[in-house]
Amino acid sequence: MEQNERKVGTVSRGIRCPIIREGDNLAEIVTSSVLEAAKSEGFELRDRDVISITESIVARSQGNYASVDDIAEDVKNKLGGETVGVIFPILSRNRFAICLRGIAKGAKKIVLMLSYPSDEVGNQLVNLDLVDAAGINPYSDVLTLEKYREVFGYIKHEFTGVDYVDYYANLIRESGAEVEIIFANQAKAILPYADHILTCDIHTRARTKRILMAAGAKVVLGLDDIMTSSIHGSGFNAKYGLLGSNKSTEDKIKLFPQECKDLVLDIQARILKATGKHVEVMVYGDGAFKDPQGKIWELADPVVSPAFTDGLIGTPNELKLKYLADNDYKDLSGEALKEAISASIRAKTGASLVGNMASQGTTPRQLTDLIGSLCDLTSGSGDKGTPVVLVQGYFDNYTNN
Repeated sequence: MEQNERKVGTVSRGIRCPIIREGDNLAEIVTSSVLEAAKSEGFELRDRDVISITESIVARSQGNYASVDDIAEDVKNKLGGETVGVIFPILSRNRFAICLRGIAKGAKKIVLMLSYPSDEVGNQLVNLDLVDAAGINPYSDVLTLEKYREVFGYIKHEFTGVDYVDYYANLIRESGAEVEIIFANQAKAILPYADHILTCDIHTRARTKRILMAAGAKVVLGLDDIMTSSIHGSGFNAKYGLLGSNKSTEDKIKLFPQECKDLVLDIQARILKATGKHVEVMVYGDGAFKDPQGKIWELADPVVSPAFTDGLIGTPNELKLKYLADNDYKDLSGEALKEAISASIRAKTGASLVGNMASQGTTPRQLTDLIGSLCDLTSGSGDKGTPVVLVQGYFDNYTNN
């Protein structure tokens, strides 16, 4: 056995940083925080390490904020200020409630159409078993609020303890608009109620817009069409609008970061200058994974990573070690097995392994989605204080020493 054989593969480290404020030089802070952590903990940076920065501190350093009144003005200008159908929102106090306040302030009446039994990312309004027991077909049946209450009553969310139907209705009224609520999963169900529509789904928004326009709606916009430019000096996001936004204060949201490719390239260059190592850098938001208990798909951002260096383009190209061990080399063991598997790995070319049986079961997801999910779990969403994550050894394989 070689003396320099490494016994550790991928390592993910949360890096503590100062609290970031608007106008801070984020590239300088991230670079110095990573270098100081390496010195303090006694590890060295290596080529192809990945430095990941959470989107929230990027947006904060950019000052990318907007107020409820900014949202209201944009909604009124773009959707006419009368009756607006607001469809397929997610159930979230952090993600959507404050946006809904702005939307309602920009209209006289909101017809709110909620998908059921759950929203797009898996938050349940009502248990699917109860829907089945009631003989309701969620694919076709449109429920009024009265019918919904008659059949299901008042149901609080498992994690938040909130009845989102009441919560959203009250937010709309408090913002000065009338409210009518229906429940449906077909986009066209909103058309008898409103022809100016704001669709609030995230990953299915293009299809929803297409269906509604083909069905004769007069105006169809998505959350990605609101706050795409500055309102009286506010922040904005030209590509994603309100998608990816989070509550900042009771009257203000933090938008998804504006264009930040320059940031990741700057950090990459600074690390190269300081250490001689070529690292990859990415900005990440929500990871893309599903919680088996709450059935919630984590990804409420429009993408996992809004910016990354070019070395993170693509998908993994890996062989399945257990397939090789159980099939191609099932008669080998010990050092002979190790050498045979190592030889197979070394023989890989840059060509895709899709369709190769020895790669089945590996995860052909985008590298940024995989690494971003790892980083999201590492940094958490609370008080860890590690908005930067250093991932080492991600691109190693069984043959690397």
